Amino acid sequence: MYFYIFLKPGQCSWFFFETFLFVSRIKSNMKEKFEKISTLPKSNTSKKKIKEETAKYIQIIRERQHILYAQSKYSLLIVFQGMDTSGKDGATKAIFSSVNPQGVSVTSFKKPTDLERSYDFMWRIHKEVPTKGMIKIFNRSHYEDVLVPMANRTIEQKEVKRRFDHINDFEKLLEENGTVVLKFYLHISEEEQSKRFEERLTNPMKNWKFNPSDTETAKQWPEYRMAYGNVFNHCNAIPWHIIPADKNWYKEYLIAKKIANTLLDLDLKFPNLAK
Repeated sequence: MYFYIFLKPGQCSWFFFETFLFVSRIKSNMKEKFEKISTLPKSNTSKKKIKEETAKYIQIIRERQHILYAQSKYSLLIVFQGMDTSGKDGATKAIFSSVNPQGVSVTSFKKPTDLERSYDFMWRIHKEVPTKGMIKIFNRSHYEDVLVPMANRTIEQKEVKRRFDHINDFEKLLEENGTVVLKFYLHISEEEQSKRFEERLTNPMKNWKFNPSDTETAKQWPEYRMAYGNVFNHCNAIPWHIIPADKNWYKEYLIAKKIANTLLDLDLKFPNLAK
């Protein structure tokens, strides 16, 4: 199953700290909250059956994407967030490799360039949103511009709140204009992340994925958990889907299922001949 975090304004007020001097006080609470959400499937889950179900959902995505593209009435924005090695690239490849490439594109957001920093923080994001009929995948997203400075303690609470407000307004604008937004947090354990980092060092086919800065970011595990909790608390008008991601086959199943059902819920149909 996947998990939703619905928190009402004011609930869990410890999430939103007055200054970053209080980070250490709330860090343990965020750690406890995340540890209650498993990163693994249930012990009796059949891998074979799950993979069969995943294939069915991918087929639905492929068929519905064709109609989505032809109708050009709606668009779909998929946001993938997660700690390093959580499998954002892998999920994209597994679910969308058989979908018509004309109707799907991916944008990865890294550290802002000098040009991007010269604009407002949402400038580089808004110009990448999907046009009608398209599926767009954000590998990391607008949330990086609050997560990273929160984890590094380089942003004031007033600016965090301002950015949260802009993000909420931005996502509302998209939905009001026919873009369905799905937000996924790929939830891996610290132990699994360590294993995947080790594999990047020892497997020649994965050496290219290793970035020395990743190990420094990994040391900030508690800070990023706290930052994500803050995001879940304040940017949840469009719900987050917390995906157990220690097992790729289970992660892909949950994501594909949600995307397929979302496309099935849309009023999609091939357009008639123009009169």
